[in-house]
Amino acid sequence: MTSLAIREPLIRVIAMPADTNPAGDIFGGWLLAQMDLAAGNLAHRIAKGRCVTVALDGMAFLAPVHVGDEVSFYADLLSMGRTSMKISVEAERRTRYQAETVPVTKAVFTFVAIDEDRKPRPIKEGDGG
Repeated sequence: MTSLAIREPLIRVIAMPADTNPAGDIFGGWLLAQMDLAAGNLAHRIAKGRCVTVALDGMAFLAPVHVGDEVSFYADLLSMGRTSMKISVEAERRTRYQAETVPVTKAVFTFVAIDEDRKPRPIKEGDGG
């Protein structure tokens, strides 16, 4: 892909042996959890408060992640409704000794802003980040 990221990742993490499945590969569920954290980070910034994940669409695994790879997670707001938003998340990996990155997964998450009673609440006008 590119040698240096143009935008800042919301999360950057090193894949560790504890993140593997029984076959020794990085577990897809670990990647999904990191993606949810990245999307949630952006959702909370936009809504200026608590949000919950309500849906996940179109998850695609494009390439494997190996133990020791640095994985960066990028998120972008796709759309926003009265109480909800759709956020695209993409992950890229690179070995710890190279600058070149490889896309590894992508998905679209839907979040709903909630109040103290865990009920949907409006996202204020102009809260776009």
